[in-house]
Amino acid sequence: MSLKPQKRHKALQPLSREHHHGLLLSWKIRAGFSKDIDPKRIRHYATWFFENHLVFHFELEESHVFSILNSENELVKRALADHRRLERLFNYKGDDLKTLSKIEEELEQHIRFEERILFPEIQNKATEAQLRLIENIHQPENFKDNETDVFWK
Repeated sequence: MSLKPQKRHKALQPLSREHHHGLLLSWKIRAGFSKDIDPKRIRHYATWFFENHLVFHFELEESHVFSILNSENELVKRALADHRRLERLFNYKGDDLKTLSKIEEELEQHIRFEERILFPEIQNKATEAQLRLIENIHQPENFKDNETDVFWK
């Protein structure tokens, strides 16, 4: 059984594009591991990505997107718990290899959950006014990657 991609409402498309960049971060971490790159180099990039992209992305989802569903909604609770866990991982100063491995795995799982389960639910429940608000608040970003150390190439 293959999952057919759902047509994403245009208000949520920029968030889905940001999710794509998050999936690329997981891929870059895996690529760094496979090339036996010093984990400190990978960690430096992951921290940059978190501070320059994910923090804003999480804030936008939490303040404007998740609120479309009730705060007691189990899907919202899971997404918020994922965000907190990912923030702790990105901010953790311990073993880089172990932490990066958890970030790579948990970020990918979280994005898949939002894209396949949470966003379709939000899209089904949202009014046009709510979707318009998201669209007005969140202009598509011009993603600028940090290519000072392209360890993944």
